[in-house]
Amino acid sequence: MKTANNTNLITEYRNQNSLEAKNGIDFILSAFVVWLIIAYIWTLDFSAFEKSVFTFYAGTLMLPMAFGLSKIIKTDWNTKTNPLKPVGLWLNLSQLFYFPFLFFFLYYIPEHFIMAYAIITGAHFFPFSWFYRNAYYAVFGGIISVGSLVLATLLPAHLVYLIPLATSFSLLCLAIGLFLNYKNKLVAIAKNKVESELYEVKPAGF
Repeated sequence: MKTANNTNLITEYRNQNSLEAKNGIDFILSAFVVWLIIAYIWTLDFSAFEKSVFTFYAGTLMLPMAFGLSKIIKTDWNTKTNPLKPVGLWLNLSQLFYFPFLFFFLYYIPEHFIMAYAIITGAHFFPFSWFYRNAYYAVFGGIISVGSLVLATLLPAHLVYLIPLATSFSLLCLAIGLFLNYKNKLVAIAKNKVESELYEVKPAGF
């Protein structure tokens, strides 16, 4: 019984994450813009190593942009009453532990750096599917990771910019899915509230 209660409480916290952070859509929209910039970088006439370094610079824009978007769309990153909130931060920081892998690609195989970066980006979305109770993160995490690998094996060197472009497009689709999911959850909550109120005012004998 106690285990069931704990499970229900964790589920409530996850629902709260989803609603108050709006499924993390501010981060996804920020990532969409950043990957669009990265796609442009990989069309430029620089060496693969230089474009990889510029890609790192572009990545530093994500957090400030996400913070600005959070103010515009009114998302809450840090609800003090929700003990699961810090987990979201740790899930984001976990991506940093992949960076030695990226540095290897940067130094030894810069032509495939953008593929590695895209795969890491997609793979790190997977646990957010649990965090926000949202399957879109798992689905698009897989699409970005596997899709980047497939594109890297098929594309000639001058078309490698299609990998970040495809990643950006996938992130836009993910953002749309997250927004629709958020709206559907609001509708379901409103419906349950109305049904609950109707039940409370039912005359005796019904």
